[in-house]
Amino acid sequence: MLRVLEIRDMLIIDRLELLFQPGLNVLTGETGAGKSILLESLGFVLGWRGRAALVRQGAKQGEVIAVFDLAAGHAAHDVLEEAGLPSGDSELILRRINTIDGRKTAWVNDRRCSGDVLRALSATLVQLHGQQDDGGLLNPRGHRAMLDDFAGLKDELADVTARWRAVGQAQVQLADLQAAWDMVRAEEEFLRHSVSELDQLDPKPGEDATLDTARRKMQKAGRIRDDVARAFELLDGAEGNMGDALRWLEEAAGQADGVLDPPIANLVVALDAIGQAHDGVAQGLATLEVNPAELEACEERLFAIRGLARKHEVGPDDLGDYAAELRLKMAALESGEAQVNAQQEVLDKAQAAYSKTAGQLGKARRAHAARLDKSVMAELAPLKMERAEFVTEITASEPGPTGLDTVSFTVATNPGAPSGPLNRIASGGELSRFLLALKVCLTGTESGVTMIFDEIDRGVGGATADAVGRRLADLATAGQVLVVTHSPQVAARGAHHWQVSKQVAGGVTTTHVVPLEGDGRMDEIARMLAGDTITDEARAAAKVLLTG
Repeated sequence: MLRVLEIRDMLIIDRLELLFQPGLNVLTGETGAGKSILLESLGFVLGWRGRAALVRQGAKQGEVIAVFDLAAGHAAHDVLEEAGLPSGDSELILRRINTIDGRKTAWVNDRRCSGDVLRALSATLVQLHGQQDDGGLLNPRGHRAMLDDFAGLKDELADVTARWRAVGQAQVQLADLQAAWDMVRAEEEFLRHSVSELDQLDPKPGEDATLDTARRKMQKAGRIRDDVARAFELLDGAEGNMGDALRWLEEAAGQADGVLDPPIANLVVALDAIGQAHDGVAQGLATLEVNPAELEACEERLFAIRGLARKHEVGPDDLGDYAAELRLKMAALESGEAQVNAQQEVLDKAQAAYSKTAGQLGKARRAHAARLDKSVMAELAPLKMERAEFVTEITASEPGPTGLDTVSFTVATNPGAPSGPLNRIASGGELSRFLLALKVCLTGTESGVTMIFDEIDRGVGGATADAVGRRLADLATAGQVLVVTHSPQVAARGAHHWQVSKQVAGGVTTTHVVPLEGDGRMDEIARMLAGDTITDEARAAAKVLLTG
């Protein structure tokens, strides 16, 4: 509920503070007195779009403060929480400043906030209705939600929304699986060839290092074997020559009187050492024996392993893991089609469940649409529009989170006349009454919202205006209603009354608002009945309206 509206230096308002009450609050005054400025100021602090130049002439900045009382479960608490603003207090204070250079700054409970936050809050706090009510009842985009609220289809709508999300999730999962399968299929030939090639080679971890060591050893042995072989040949010849020399010396030793004994002894020792060296070289030569076929096989496998590693851009020791990875892709290739088909079944079931639930919601909407039409028609009769027709049209729409239906409110002002949208078919006075009748029927679905009616009684008078006043008063029993009116019948139904007037002092025009009670209120209603000259007859008529 709007409790306080404080305005400073806005347009022709100097200083103004209004203390609103629950029930029906009426604002009256002559045309041009500034009633629309009050609404503009309220719209400014709520973040609504309006004229750019709002600062009063001569002032540096304009300021508006609005104080709302919030119940514990009011929707504004959710907006505050989402915006990271304090939401636990039952009092909500909005403050917004407009400087002379056009800059705007806003606060919520003394915390800076954006215009988007103000507008989100305003949707939960205030509803403005008038003959240009294109943001409310006249906006077809909101008619579906209004019908659902009227019908109490919150749970059914939530079920449809949940099933729509399930369809979306199933579609995303199917698309992911299909994309993955398509990718694997695109490289099927490469996978099969690579897996076959790796399986045939079957490289082992560490094999590259082992083969490289063996290859280097064989290459080294091949390089030194020729030198060892030549040395072996020389040792072989030396041992033969020394053996021959020993035999010749031994034959001559018997006639040499012992002169040859020492060299013979040395030669025996030397011949034994050469024999040992000969045998050792022979053994070394055997170990340096290199099989060319073995070296070729070693090099061939080593090069094959390294070639595959370069081809697949992995290390030689990682070829085994890479082969396992390719096998997994091969398995995915084989199971991908089955997974895609299984997910398609999930999607089909989700779509079937959505279609069924959305169809049931549509059926419920049509049943309650007939009830809404009947209720609105019942409200139109006392408003002297018993010959008019109101129809809630439900047509098929593209599937979405709210179902398969498009809802729009259409009217025909007379039997047989073409029907169409409210704002295109009805005249000003007729439109006001249509909106009021519709609002009366929909009010039971709303909670904690201040309803503002801007001259919704324009173009009607007499008994019709009285019927409008009675229905506005009925609306106010559920909360708070603010009405800007020129109708004395409507003003008389108010529980609280303010008079808006324009005064000129020192060449400066300002708007003033005063609360009216007793005789002051009676005189204002008499003025509305008779004009500038208030007669006794007008006062008597005003008294009748106030007591009626």
